[in-house]
Amino acid sequence: MIPYHSELGELTRQRLPETTFYLDKDTQTVQGMTDGHAAARQAAWIILHTERYRHVIYSFNFGTEFADLPGRDDGFLFPEIKRRVTEALMMDDRITGTSDFTFARRRTQVEVRFVVHTVFGDAEMEFAL
Repeated sequence: MIPYHSELGELTRQRLPETTFYLDKDTQTVQGMTDGHAAARQAAWIILHTERYRHVIYSFNFGTEFADLPGRDDGFLFPEIKRRVTEALMMDDRITGTSDFTFARRRTQVEVRFVVHTVFGDAEMEFAL
């Protein structure tokens, strides 16, 4: 017989600890653990530097799609980068949005700077395509 009444009371949703390995980009080694703001910033960096669908270990919802963008004109490229970055980062529930995008063309490379809004605070990010 299935119980009619639960004695557990009201259930609340609880966020699990977000401790993760700290990846030192300069030495390319794991340097202990991190959580909170630093972990969310690191997750954003990893998402931006992982091409979607390329690595079997990641789900199809993880990473960005930049491979088809080289060679496009700036009028298409800049808003498309903004859209793809925002879409990719919003898959992480710690990230609440992006803003303040700036683009700089350096010969064949585009430098992108923007602000990532997380539940722990804002973080400035930059990368180049």
